[in-house]
Amino acid sequence: MTEPRQHDPFAALRFPNYRLFFSGYVLAHTGYQMQNVAIGWELYERTGSALALGGVGLVQVIPVILLTLPAGHLADRLNRKHIVLWTQLMLALCSLGLAILSYTHGSLPIIYTCLLLIGVARAFNQPASDALLPQLVPLSIFSNAATWNSSAFQVATVLGPAVGGLLLAIQGRAVEVYVLDMLFSLARALLVALLIVKPIQAITETTSFKSLMRGVHFVWKDPIILGSIALDMFAVLLGGAVALLPIFAKDVLQVGPTGLGWLRAAPSIGAILMAVALAYLPPLRQAGRLLLWSVAGFGVATIVFGLSRSFWLSMLMLAVSGALDNISVVIRHTLVQVRTPDYLRGRVSAVNSVFIGISNELGAFESGLAAAFLGPIIAVVGGGIGTIAVVFLIAFLAPDIRRLDALHEDLQPTSH
Repeated sequence: MTEPRQHDPFAALRFPNYRLFFSGYVLAHTGYQMQNVAIGWELYERTGSALALGGVGLVQVIPVILLTLPAGHLADRLNRKHIVLWTQLMLALCSLGLAILSYTHGSLPIIYTCLLLIGVARAFNQPASDALLPQLVPLSIFSNAATWNSSAFQVATVLGPAVGGLLLAIQGRAVEVYVLDMLFSLARALLVALLIVKPIQAITETTSFKSLMRGVHFVWKDPIILGSIALDMFAVLLGGAVALLPIFAKDVLQVGPTGLGWLRAAPSIGAILMAVALAYLPPLRQAGRLLLWSVAGFGVATIVFGLSRSFWLSMLMLAVSGALDNISVVIRHTLVQVRTPDYLRGRVSAVNSVFIGISNELGAFESGLAAAFLGPIIAVVGGGIGTIAVVFLIAFLAPDIRRLDALHEDLQPTSH
């Protein structure tokens, strides 16, 4: 008899291709978070206008909404490695442009033009990058790769603003932050160039509206993928309390800006701890039920946070919400990539990116609108209750999710 195979928490990192991809991923996202801090600080220093800050998100989200689906189609027709490489070089060039504009106190319209081009590059980069990952590791360990990717993103979310803020404090200007972001983008481009990637199956269908919408059609026809995306989307849309953290820090918990910094960091800290735990745990079984329970738990943590008057309880609930959200992210990302045929991965990844990206923006808007009319506490508690209600609704409408078991070799790409 053969002994049971021991779980390897570093399975994905054993592959040189993935190590290159992972290292570049950490650098690129850290640089992007640094850039966000710097551009917000610089624009507010120069204008003193909250509207100028709102414009940053607007000019970068418009390309995502308009171009992500075509970008996904392109990722299924062309070499995904080359798309990631060239868009990363474009991001580096935009960062150089921001550095020059910052040094010369260039005009605001040109700064926003750079930010718009960054949005365009990211719209094409994200679907190609997501669809490239399954070409780098066996599908049997993809959930392990997704876990490490999630931890990399969360580390960058914490590290990037910290490094960017430190450089701003030391230098008193944003130039050095943009230059470092440019170097990180160039480093990722170099690491991507070193990848040895097997060619994908070329699609033979002509470019048309129908071929462009194949990803949407595939997601709509697969109840498991559709249900997992819907769960994550509505959890972010209804249950996200991050947009209201300044109100809770100042008026509810009365902990000031330092407390606000810790509150913002708490979800990422919880997500990082959960990512490490998932890497060390055996492959997930009963993944469907775990997905449902994790999103429901996210809703419960959101409700407790909304009702809390204790800073430490609020910190704990935000950390728990980040940890539970990380479980749903790993499961959803694995489902989207493993259940999708390779020739459709770019388009399906694009659909996933659009829904999650829009839900982040609309979630912040929904939270602010609800808080304006109902108050922040009712807005957050009501959002948590709504999240739990969505879980019950998805569990009823998509029973296949409840029956979903393994997230590794038992899952195979489906075709519609």
